[in-house]
This record gives sequence, C-alpha cells and structure tokens, in this order.
Amino acid sequence: MSNPWSDIPLADYEGHMSAPEVLQLEALSDLFAEAIALRHPASIAVLGVAGGNGLERIDAKAVSRVVGLDLNPHYLDAVRQRYATLSGLELHCIDLAEQTIHFEPVQLVHAALIFEHAGVDRALENAISLVAAGGSLSVVLQLPGNAGQDVGSSGIASIQKLASHFSLIDPVALREALEVHSFQLVHETRKALPAAKQFWMGIFLRQ
Repeated sequence: MSNPWSDIPLADYEGHMSAPEVLQLEALSDLFAEAIALRHPASIAVLGVAGGNGLERIDAKAVSRVVGLDLNPHYLDAVRQRYATLSGLELHCIDLAEQTIHFEPVQLVHAALIFEHAGVDRALENAISLVAAGGSLSVVLQLPGNAGQDVGSSGIASIQKLASHFSLIDPVALREALEVHSFQLVHETRKALPAAKQFWMGIFLRQ
C-alpha cells in the first residue's frame, strides 16, 4: 500500500502546518532550536525533514554535518534548493518504517512527529542506530487535544489522507522503550497549540 506522504505536495503540508487552526510549523522550529541549544551537537540528523523547516536555526559554524531523511523525494529536492549553502548537508530518500538505514551516527538525532506516522518499531530502531555513543535523541510527540482531531483541521483536503495513518504515542511508553536501549531522559518540555493540543519534547542521552 502506498504511503500517503508520497502524494502530498509540500505546499499543502506547509500550508496546513502554518494555518491558524494548526500553528505547528513555527512551534516545531522552536523546539528543534531548543534541542540544538541544549545539546550543542557538531552533527545532526533530522528524521522526516520535509521542506527543511528549522534548518535555518542551525549554526553552520558549529555544525559540520546535517543529515536529512524523508520518503518524499520532492521534499528533499526542496531542501536541496532552499539550503544549498548549508555545508555538510546530506539528503537521503528513506521510508523509516519500512527500510533499515546504515549511516554514520551523529551527535543529535531529531525526530519530530515521526513515530505517530511511522510507528515505534523499525522507525525507532533506525533512530537509535543513528545516535552516536554519548549522543542524543530528541523526540517531539503530539499530546491529545480535542476528541477526534489528532490531525488538525486546516481545510486542506490532501492532509486528511493522513488521518488513518496517524496514532498518538504515549511519552511514558516511549521513555520505557528507550531506557531498554540505555537512553536516559535528560530534558522535557511542552508547547501549547490550538485546539487544546500540546507538543511534548523529550531529549534522551545515550549512555
């Protein structure tokens, strides 16, 4: 079965995420910047990089390698054009839920709203495999809001294709799963969103 993300234009996704009823694009950028500021990585991987939201928050003088992964090649083309001057940029077309990745680990892996769509089986294994020894994994999860509105309503029809492919992830269950792999939660924060929703971000240090 085709992944719905393969058919959603980047303009639809970014329009949805920045709509007044959703307001998630800027929130995600801010959380990414917070993770970078807390961990000071020299190398970063972004899972589900989409159009590169937040990459402008990277200090190119401090970060020498940036790995972006996404299953939509058109999204990666947009990142390539938008961030052509970002040194050390590597882009890979990967379905994190279906494929196994084999890349050199980085100091910070950032996974924002990935596990809700890709699950916590192979996608989580892939995320873990990318974290270098002593490195960090930052995860942004959406917390429950108004009943029946896990995928926000922005009026953009194509986005509703995602509704049946989206499942909220319990931060406590994620923490327990990562502890098995010797990841310790060292920071957590919440960010309010429209429709009584919230983002939760946890930063886990690999022991």
